[in-house]
Amino acid sequence: MRVAHVMKVVRMAGAERHLLMLLSGLRERGVDAQIILLVEPKTPMDDFVAQAAARDIPVGRVPIYSDVDVALMGRLGAAFAEMKPDVAHTHLLHADVFGIPTARLGRVPVVVTSRHNDNRFRRRLPIRWTNRALWHQVDAGIAISEAVRRFCVEVEGAPLDKLCTIYYGLEQKPDAARRSADRATFRAELGADRDTALVGMVSRLIEQKGVQYGLEAFAQVAPKFPNARLVIAGEGNLRPSLESKAAALGLGDRILFLGWREDVTRVFAGLDIFLMPSLWEGLGLVLLEAMAQRLPVIASRVSAIPEVVIDGETGILVPPRDVPALVTALDTLLADAPLRQHMGLLGEDRLEQQFGAERMVDQTLALYEQCIGRRRR
Repeated sequence: MRVAHVMKVVRMAGAERHLLMLLSGLRERGVDAQIILLVEPKTPMDDFVAQAAARDIPVGRVPIYSDVDVALMGRLGAAFAEMKPDVAHTHLLHADVFGIPTARLGRVPVVVTSRHNDNRFRRRLPIRWTNRALWHQVDAGIAISEAVRRFCVEVEGAPLDKLCTIYYGLEQKPDAARRSADRATFRAELGADRDTALVGMVSRLIEQKGVQYGLEAFAQVAPKFPNARLVIAGEGNLRPSLESKAAALGLGDRILFLGWREDVTRVFAGLDIFLMPSLWEGLGLVLLEAMAQRLPVIASRVSAIPEVVIDGETGILVPPRDVPALVTALDTLLADAPLRQHMGLLGEDRLEQQFGAERMVDQTLALYEQCIGRRRR
């Protein structure tokens, strides 16, 4: 079986890391899975291509010059004609809009789409109408959570018989020795001793992630916990305003902006609490990465997050934008190290039971085989 995955990539985030894990697993099962990468000329995504090469995943880059680059269909059509896939699998809006009709015109036998989020822009009428039309052109769709599945049905008119939920999965969790070494390395980098409690946010610094609410909440609990520090790893358009806000809070080096980090596993290993005050979230691969490092989670009760984090067991869920609730949650976990450890262990167990990469890959492959079987009948 040959499968062509199509995605526009401008940065490494959850969907992009998921794609690499999925294709690596498919190729291990004998599937000739390849990537057609839609790239802006100014952002060739060499780092993504290098990570794919390290996993022995073939990547072909196709340039996209604008959001309405109609000529892209010709370039994509040539890529499909050369590859001759049995399945075309699109991810994210640009790949859906250009890849699905191109695959149909090119007579690719099976077309599948993955929906990774419930972003607000998808509710706008032109995009809703476009997606409603696209759902009639695919053989099947994958939603990465039940929340995204409901969104696809209610907002985009996705047919129930075409849509299934396949959760993101994580590959093998770090062993105890690796976790310990990563923790020591990261904390030494920050000058954090064993008594320092590190609260961390790992995300793009954009409105969706609600980082400002985490900042405000930490500022309120900081006087009570002088050994606590807040670590923020990520980049985005809000970074200047967030840094200004942190400076105005007067906490000095107790709030650290680390910028974009390639070693996110090491960052998670060094933390004591993971904070995720998102306003919406398709699933949140970072939640799984935090659970793999036995971290208790404080997160918003929105979208798919309650499907991942069990309130009161693997973490604490709060309403979005609710700074007082975030303060209470931080106060609870910063004051109780045994509770943090207990929740972290329960989170690790939940990860192994519900969000393994093996399950994700097996379910995706089964869907391909089911679609191919239907086409042959």
